[in-house]
Amino acid sequence: MTQKKHSEITETQSCKTGVTGSAVYKILNLYACLGGNRYKWDEVAKEKGIEIEVTAVELDPEAARLYQERFPYDIVVVGDAHQYLLEHFKEFDFIWASPPCPSHSRLVQSNKNKDNYDLRYPEMSLYQEVIFLDNFFKGKYVVENVIPYYEPLIPAKKRGRHLYWTNFLLPTDIGERDTIGISIAKEEVKKLCEFHDYDFYKYKGKQPINKMARNLVDYEAGRTIFETVLGIEKESNVNQVSIFDALT
Repeated sequence: MTQKKHSEITETQSCKTGVTGSAVYKILNLYACLGGNRYKWDEVAKEKGIEIEVTAVELDPEAARLYQERFPYDIVVVGDAHQYLLEHFKEFDFIWASPPCPSHSRLVQSNKNKDNYDLRYPEMSLYQEVIFLDNFFKGKYVVENVIPYYEPLIPAKKRGRHLYWTNFLLPTDIGERDTIGISIAKEEVKKLCEFHDYDFYKYKGKQPINKMARNLVDYEAGRTIFETVLGIEKESNVNQVSIFDALT
C-alpha cells in the first residue's frame, strides 16, 4: 500500500499544459471513501486520449486501504480532506469533493421528534469548500452532496437525489441510478454490492457497512460528469491549438 501523509506529498512538477502546467491531467478526489465516483474514470480518460493522475484523500484508514487496493496507481492520502484542499488546490486541474452529508440529510428533520436523537448543526465546511473553489480554483470542480432538509444556502444543480455545485455546465441527465428500492429491501448490502460492483464486506473498519454502501457515489454519475469535464478540456485544447496555428 502506498498511502502517504500530507508532509510526504511533494508538489507537482510543472510541464507543458493544463492549469497545473502539467502534461498529465491532475485530479484531486476528496472524501474519496471507496471510490464510487472514481470507478470509471480510467475508461473515460482512455476514450478521450488523456492521461490522468489521481490523488485521493480519505480520513478513514480502512477505507483508504481498500481504495488503494481498488486503485493501486492512485496516490492515497490518509488525512483531513478539508485542510488538504486548502493547502494543495493549486496542484490540480480537476477537483471532486463529496463531503460528509449526515448533518444536511432530510433524515435529520424527519427524526427530530424521536427520543435521544442526536441533533446537530449542519456542517458548514460544505459551503466553505464551494465558496473557496468558486473564487480561488482555476480548474474545474464538483462538490456533491445530498438534497438537504433546508433550502440550500448556495444554489446548486439538482440531479437525481443529489445536489452538485460545479463551475461548468452539467448535463441534465447524468445517469444517476435510483437506489430507493434497494435501501428498503432485504439483504440491502448484498444488493448494493451488485449495484456498485464492489464487495463491501471487505471493509473491517469502524463505520457500519450499510452506511459505507449507501454513501458510495453512483459510478454512472461519476462517469458522465467526468466525461463532461474531459470533453470541455479537450475542446479547449483543440481551440487553443487552432488559434496558435492561425497565428503561425
